[in-house]
Amino acid sequence: MKIYNALSIDVEEYFQVEALREVIPYCQWEELPPRINKNINHILDVLEAKKIKATFFCLGWVARKHPNIIKKIATAGHEVASHGWSHTPIFRLNPEEFRREIRKSKALLEDLAGKEIAGFRAPTYSITSQTIWALQILAEEGYRYDSSIFPIYHDLYGFPEAPRFPFFLKDIHLVEFPISTFTLGNLKIPISGGGYFRLFPYKLTRFLLQKFLQKEQKPFIFYIHPWEFDPHQPRFKAPLKSRFRHYLNLSKTKKRFEKLLDDFSFAPVKDVLEKFKTLPSWTLGELKRCASKK
Repeated sequence: MKIYNALSIDVEEYFQVEALREVIPYCQWEELPPRINKNINHILDVLEAKKIKATFFCLGWVARKHPNIIKKIATAGHEVASHGWSHTPIFRLNPEEFRREIRKSKALLEDLAGKEIAGFRAPTYSITSQTIWALQILAEEGYRYDSSIFPIYHDLYGFPEAPRFPFFLKDIHLVEFPISTFTLGNLKIPISGGGYFRLFPYKLTRFLLQKFLQKEQKPFIFYIHPWEFDPHQPRFKAPLKSRFRHYLNLSKTKKRFEKLLDDFSFAPVKDVLEKFKTLPSWTLGELKRCASKK
């Protein structure tokens, strides 16, 4: 049986990433040259040629600045979801600030897309063991699923104790679709996109994704950013680790992405979740207890 995997695009500008936060403050965003229209158009053209639909987790800031992008994504038949408003990681927001961001983003995206916004992905995968409280607020604000938990160790994010596969938080009626990892003994290998897609040779990525499907018999979720298709974007003097994470192999993303779409079957996140007959049930309390065991 063919497994349809979830394809997701995190819609943000090259200057909004966490790796460059120290050298590009929020107050400078309005002054920097936009490049997102060209990059989104390229992604949409590739998806149309391959006859594939995806989920676009859109930043509210981008939607306000470039409303045509959201309308174009929706008109092409893709799912529009929320990526928050200001790309501020949740661990830098208090609960009320977070609520305002996701409410504001949801309202604008629904107005532009003309459809309900069901999904959310936190900037920098910042729903961690310290920010589980955000899931309750997402449910209260009308979101039906989240894809913000990355069950790995990382210096910026990560919730390694969390479940690796989609689960249902029954007490708040919210589904979580964690970012996919491949297990090798006790090691969890991030295999499903972003900087890891640019770091690993494509043959290794394909091999690990194929092994994941064979072993787990479940769909994986893949993510990519528009700026990752743009090797000619402006370069900034950031710390070496940040430059490595952001600029590595940008020139290879386009060809690798097209190979990925040929090698695997994809659908929007919402559609993939609907194909699950049942999901493991958890409660927020159980997730918190899981986090406390680290």
